Amino acid sequence: MGNLGPAEWGLLIAFLLSLGGAAGFLAGLLGIGGGLVLVPGLYFGLKALGFESAALMHVAVGTSLAVIIPTGMSSARAHWKRGVVRLDLVRKLGGGVLLGVAGGTLVASRIDEHGMTLFFALALAALAVLMLLNPARFSPLQDVPRQPWIGLSGVGIGIFSSLMGIGGATISVPWMSMCRVPMHTAVGTASALGLVIAVPAAAGFILIGWGQEGLPPFSLGYINFLAWPLIIPASVLAAPWGARLAHSVSVERLRRFFAAFLVVIAGKMIWSACWHG
Repeated sequence: MGNLGPAEWGLLIAFLLSLGGAAGFLAGLLGIGGGLVLVPGLYFGLKALGFESAALMHVAVGTSLAVIIPTGMSSARAHWKRGVVRLDLVRKLGGGVLLGVAGGTLVASRIDEHGMTLFFALALAALAVLMLLNPARFSPLQDVPRQPWIGLSGVGIGIFSSLMGIGGATISVPWMSMCRVPMHTAVGTASALGLVIAVPAAAGFILIGWGQEGLPPFSLGYINFLAWPLIIPASVLAAPWGARLAHSVSVERLRRFFAAFLVVIAGKMIWSACWHG
């Protein structure tokens, strides 16, 4: 699909707009990060549209990280105005997060599409279980741990987030909640931490994908800059609709349904990674 005709361009643009809308709607409805939707959506969608690059999973992850930057800036600014961003936590976790991002990006440069897909699928299944268990109900720690434990936590958050194309809130919010950080503060702090993850990780995915052949049109390294301006506005427009619906339905029931859906997606990705389907 190197030379796209008008019909193929139309399909690609419509797909990216729809995917952005779905990610924003679910983010507003369930409070999840868009990367959990964007990465598998981009991966399977680009394959269905006929792109045969051996690095589609890398493109999906890198593009998701790039999308996080403007949406994360908007979210962090809103939370900052409400006074629920703990900069001390951002600083304490930030050093470890940067190390983790560097390590995750290095791993991404060394593994092929099937390894990348398998990692994402297994991590997605684990996050779905985490969503079902809702660890925010448990508080095994009395406070945020001291160094080096908080730094090591940051390393783990950075590695998983950069390899999954997520802003880390899916991991960092439950972690902070278990450390008895109030939920609003945990969410606000996670939004700022998402920028610490996304900016260097997106830059890293441009570098490790530089010069790769056969990537979708308008790709710079492993970031697709056609998806970027289409997904973001669609996501921003759809998020309030999801938030509005969240007040009229059982969000917990929807969360369980979505977690089960993630397990199905993870299973399909494992099949794709192991049997190259």
